Amino acid sequence: MVRKKSKLEALLSFNRYRKRWGAAKYAKLDQDYAGMKQRLIEDSDREHRSGKQKSLDDHMANLRLEFKGQPELLFYHAQLIVLMRREYNVRETYQQFKTLWENEAPFLTAHLDLRWLISASDSIADLDEDLTARAIAMIGSSLANTIKVYETDRFIHGGDERPVSQDAIEQTQGAPMHRFNGMYLFKVGTDDTLRNMRWRLDPFFKQGIAGEIAKAIYDRLQENDTAFSRLRALHHRDRSGWW
Repeated sequence: MVRKKSKLEALLSFNRYRKRWGAAKYAKLDQDYAGMKQRLIEDSDREHRSGKQKSLDDHMANLRLEFKGQPELLFYHAQLIVLMRREYNVRETYQQFKTLWENEAPFLTAHLDLRWLISASDSIADLDEDLTARAIAMIGSSLANTIKVYETDRFIHGGDERPVSQDAIEQTQGAPMHRFNGMYLFKVGTDDTLRNMRWRLDPFFKQGIAGEIAKAIYDRLQENDTAFSRLRALHHRDRSGWW
């Protein structure tokens, strides 16, 4: 695995400074949250470019296109994350990020998509001074990224093209089916493992901003087309439901 750069190597990196040239103008951002919730990002003739842009100006302009028709507050949230990723006044920017979440968590959890909820969790995991908050944030990120790995693997192996096998479902309901290294398959339709996991997660979901974000991520994974929701559709024992 490629090692992370040392602090000295990062300090001497020219690219590190180039990526945040001009950041000051984005740091002086409007904090009229009510106004930003009402104002929508206008459309633009600019063509969206895929991939990361080294120029911060290009990156921000490109990012803005992703939020067209959406409230400015969501773009403001994305801008703060970009500034933190590019290491511009990290402590001050993170405080702006926390203040935003402390004031607008219900709006943000309702309107941000999974990409930005995960990015918010990653920011807390990277930067918060409270190790408990960082650990809870990692719960949200780890849940989402585990599903992302599984769904990518499913896509590249053509999993979407195979119909549900009733025979396979029935096999899981019999004797425990070993998969690898002591890991057994769920008993589809009745298993209480995910319900028990949910019960263990609930106290963490109630812990501050990191918990609210982790709960929002968890809920999205149950609602969208993921392994969680597909198992949910096959589940028939009410007392072991996990959603």
